[in-house]
Amino acid sequence: MKTSDESLERLERIADAVAASYEHGRPIDSLETTALPNRRQIVAALRELEHVVYMGFYSTRALSRVSLRQQIGEHLHRASEIMVEQIARAVGFHRNRGHGPSPSDIAWSEQVMLETLGQLPRLREQLALDVQAAFDGDPAAKSIEEVIFSYPAIQAITIHRIAHELYLRGVPMVPRIMAEHAHGETGIELHPGALVGKRFFIDHGTGVVVGETAVIGDNVKLYQGVTLGALSFARDEAGDVIREIKRHPTIEDDVTIYAGATILGGSTVIGRGSVIGSNTWITASVPPGTRVSYASSDGSDRQHYDTRPPPAPPPPSTPPASSTPGKR
Repeated sequence: MKTSDESLERLERIADAVAASYEHGRPIDSLETTALPNRRQIVAALRELEHVVYMGFYSTRALSRVSLRQQIGEHLHRASEIMVEQIARAVGFHRNRGHGPSPSDIAWSEQVMLETLGQLPRLREQLALDVQAAFDGDPAAKSIEEVIFSYPAIQAITIHRIAHELYLRGVPMVPRIMAEHAHGETGIELHPGALVGKRFFIDHGTGVVVGETAVIGDNVKLYQGVTLGALSFARDEAGDVIREIKRHPTIEDDVTIYAGATILGGSTVIGRGSVIGSNTWITASVPPGTRVSYASSDGSDRQHYDTRPPPAPPPPSTPPASSTPGKR
């Protein structure tokens, strides 16, 4: 249907008004974003790296030991080429506010990307443990293949472990773009600064939030809707938020946190072997082996704390024999 002349005139006036709104000098009025990293390119690089990590599950071609090496190389080269440019853009924008990256920015980005890719064998070891933890922690899981193909937590944790390596090396913006991509895909928000231990599992996952300075130990299991957040924001004399302090809790080894629990504060420590019940609200540390519940048999609506020695972690189970993985 053809647009009427009157509507075209109104659209032109609207376009004039929107263009004029860019004259106020606010941060959102910047026209220098061509120097910023490109989100779509970063996501494309993540896809390449997911292939490298789970090649037998993502490849659309038959694999042998010879072709495996070739395909890994192809994906690594493509990911590296994309990421060097995107990291350089982020660094250049961060340093120069709108100007393109300098030769030194590009050289630094190449070094950082090579260091990060060099961590992939270690990251694959960690992710193998994460996948096993998901299988061991969910009776509904029928196979390792099902876990890798269908569990949103595996995608979120995979991206987090890659983004965290870039975060540790001081890369601006790009790790957060990766994390928010995972957030949008899975409903799980893991800040790239969060330190996550071995055998980490998030069951279901929707609504989980883990803040930048959170520390999570080994064998930790979270359910949907869990928040590891900041209790309050300290401010300096000028009233500005102080950013370089620990704001989020520490979760020690062998802790389970059930759905909807909220744990806040940088000095809050959940002791080893504790179980945090659903819908609890915790702003102070609890000792190892504590069971925190919102209600008890007496019908009260207060939180209850029951401390006992933490149990020994259970031995990992053995997954069923793998069938030939499908392709994704």
